[in-house]
Amino acid sequence: MLRSADRSNSLLRQPRAVYAVAFACVISFMGIGLVDPILPALAAKLHATPSQVELLFTSYLVITAVAMLITGWVAGRLGSKNTLLVGLALVVIFSALAGASRTIGGIVGFRAGWGLGNALFIATSLAVIVASAAGGFGAAIILYETALGIGIASGPLLGGLLGNVSWRGPFFGVAVLMAAALVATLVLLPPTPRPAVRSRLRDPILALEHGPLARVSLTGLFYNWGFFTVLGYSPFLMHLSALDLGWVFFGWGVLVAIFAIIIAPMLRRRFGTAPTLYVNLALVAVGLLVIGGWAAHPLVIIVTVILFGSVVGINNTLVTTAVMSVAPVPRPVASAAYGFVRFIGGGLAPYVAGKLVEHVGVHVPFVIGAVVVLAGIVSLAGARDALDAADRSDAVPAAASAPVVAAPVGCLEPGES
Repeated sequence: MLRSADRSNSLLRQPRAVYAVAFACVISFMGIGLVDPILPALAAKLHATPSQVELLFTSYLVITAVAMLITGWVAGRLGSKNTLLVGLALVVIFSALAGASRTIGGIVGFRAGWGLGNALFIATSLAVIVASAAGGFGAAIILYETALGIGIASGPLLGGLLGNVSWRGPFFGVAVLMAAALVATLVLLPPTPRPAVRSRLRDPILALEHGPLARVSLTGLFYNWGFFTVLGYSPFLMHLSALDLGWVFFGWGVLVAIFAIIIAPMLRRRFGTAPTLYVNLALVAVGLLVIGGWAAHPLVIIVTVILFGSVVGINNTLVTTAVMSVAPVPRPVASAAYGFVRFIGGGLAPYVAGKLVEHVGVHVPFVIGAVVVLAGIVSLAGARDALDAADRSDAVPAAASAPVVAAPVGCLEPGES
């Protein structure tokens, strides 16, 4: 690990290619919460039900999940730079098409294409930063997590500012920013060689045969179910303008970044991965129950959602650390397997929440979300021995020394770090 002074110098003295990719990472991660502030406006303007609007999350995340299984195979044949450029180009095209669409179905479909592009991009961005950054792996991770935090925090605010003008604004805004990132990557990033060992299509699925990796990945799925229930449906409960929603989720994103980058590693060193996650997942469940129990009180929802960012940041960092610690396969393959499992949960939860609200009641999806998140504690307990062993041997740096190839190493979370 680098010392603090070394890390600071490394962060400030990086090749232009690293900053180009880091900038693209910021814009990419903006897309996670970008649509949150405009969900109520989309429902009103396009005469859509909440469950129809929630499909913007579902199509985006489910396609991202499935694409995680093939990105390693694609990158092994195109090379890292070309995979980045293809991913960026797809995001530019489909975000612009979403902004130009006149129907909710059209936007949902274009968000799916956006998800494919985003998967190709995040699948290679960290690998490129690790390979190019000065200061080694430690500095690269700090850069990546910083980009993640800035993107998560600023995405909802940008969505609120542009959405205050028009619901189409956030989509066109992402298209313009991603086009700038594409040009910067094209010009500043030198050609990258294809990896010596190419990933096979079946590698991520085979990796899930490993018990601890499968259990931690299931924990990620259960947690993401609760997380995206909040992220996807809570905007309808606040009764705020797009701009005000943007500020709420900006506050949420700031806490995500602080707790992911600073607090989570401190807690892991002090208490260990598993005990910290047990408590944190329980707090996630409490947050869901508070939102479900006080769904008719917008101020309670606003405060709870902002504070929710703290547990999100801790969980995102530590679950990802857990995956990398217990996986017996190279980091890219483990990330692909984990990304596939967890994004499935994140993609399905918002749509299910919308349907439950329409047919049962507004409290129900949050109560169900809390129960699902608590199931994550049970799943994680099955990997406790492996997690404790990883903590004792400081397995995170060991995993970091595994060969880095152009594959899904960027799966740090939505809201995930």
